Amino acid sequence: MTIEGWTQTLSAGPLLLIAAVAIGVLLFLIIRLRMHALLALILVSLGTAFATGIPANQVVPVLINGFGTTLGTVALLVGLGAMLGRIVETSGGAKVLADYMIGIFGEKRAPFALGLASLIFGFPIFFDAGLVVMLPVVFAVAHRLGGGVLRYGLPAAGAFSVMHIYLPPHPGPVSASAFFEANIGLVTIAGLITAIPTWYLTAYLYGLWTGKKLHLPVPELLGHATAEAESHPPRFRTIMGLLLLPLLFIFINTGLNTAASAGVLPASVKDEQWFQFLRTLGETPVALLITVFVAMFVLGARRGVHNGVLENLLESSLGPVCSVILITGAGGMFGGVLRTSGIGDALADVLGNMGIPLILAGFLISSILRIAQGSATVALTTTAGLIAPGVAAAGMNGMQVAALVIAAAAGSVVASHVNDAGFWMVGRFFGMDVKTTLKTWTVMETLIGVMGFGISVAIFAVAGLAG
Repeated sequence: MTIEGWTQTLSAGPLLLIAAVAIGVLLFLIIRLRMHALLALILVSLGTAFATGIPANQVVPVLINGFGTTLGTVALLVGLGAMLGRIVETSGGAKVLADYMIGIFGEKRAPFALGLASLIFGFPIFFDAGLVVMLPVVFAVAHRLGGGVLRYGLPAAGAFSVMHIYLPPHPGPVSASAFFEANIGLVTIAGLITAIPTWYLTAYLYGLWTGKKLHLPVPELLGHATAEAESHPPRFRTIMGLLLLPLLFIFINTGLNTAASAGVLPASVKDEQWFQFLRTLGETPVALLITVFVAMFVLGARRGVHNGVLENLLESSLGPVCSVILITGAGGMFGGVLRTSGIGDALADVLGNMGIPLILAGFLISSILRIAQGSATVALTTTAGLIAPGVAAAGMNGMQVAALVIAAAAGSVVASHVNDAGFWMVGRFFGMDVKTTLKTWTVMETLIGVMGFGISVAIFAVAGLAG
């Protein structure tokens, strides 16, 4: 959010100090004083807004804007995803999927199977929506096999994270590719080379190791299958079809956008009603809404579940995720205050004058911006805009430019913490307190970023030798 007529007069040093103090106070309030995260986030956001010099009459609008913008993205996805998850779980569908996957991969490889499925689902679908859709399956597997939720949840969440960070059509790599004028096909190849081994080491193996150290119970967010449902469960292909249905719609949206941008379709087609209609069906909230209605019929009405029972079932799904939605929105509020204060712009000006190699500059600038203001997309797009002139003047080949996109994307994922809405969503979904989320999710995201950067450097070097 920009404030008309107001310019930040503080330099990068004081702004960084204010941000550091704000984060320290927030952690103290939540961890040591045990203040509820929602109250602590609102209080610290308010104090940070005043401390950074945001005009007093604009403080509340800035807070509401950050909160509302985040909720606009998260609330529908989490709410609809929770409804879908509750229907799938209580119908016995999640158990059917869990049994099928365990039958194919075996009990010992169940975390790998969940991660592999999440990698596939994560290609077209955004991180938060994908995680919500997969949660009932993750919880069902964890209930059946034991070992705590982290053993199964971290490989799945990490899979969605690496796909969201490194692969088009997700917004970060797409926007960076546009700034660098990178070939999307080469970025996709570099992203796959980066994402798959990164997931295996930093999410799958790390998830197994962390799951052994921290045995957290499976949260009761989505309920359990009824005895009747377990005795007459739906078919595997029915449940798989439901989970793939939103992906199908999202693929249509992605395919149409890509075809239009690449010139495969005439430019005038973007104004056609059929084009806009199909694109709308492929927007994630609409795709999930359609899937919920299909699930209500396939797993509800067709199996003899009355409308009143379905209504109560869906109503019961929203209560447990209300806290997740509100706290995630408050995390977005805190990040929004930091962005509006101008900390990102001040840091970009300082870091842009550092005489370091472009690929390292992309990673470091993106990392520092991510840590300072929380949003991965803002960190990546700001970094891309900052170093784009240098990339254009460097005369690199296509794969080297793609490696630069990956390096900047890697920086945008490190150190997810209290100013990141995703930090709160994952922590609440997995039933973790702030300290545990920092020890698990923050560490995993940092490992994903550091390893991704290492692979991007290798791609850059090999492409330079080949070119």
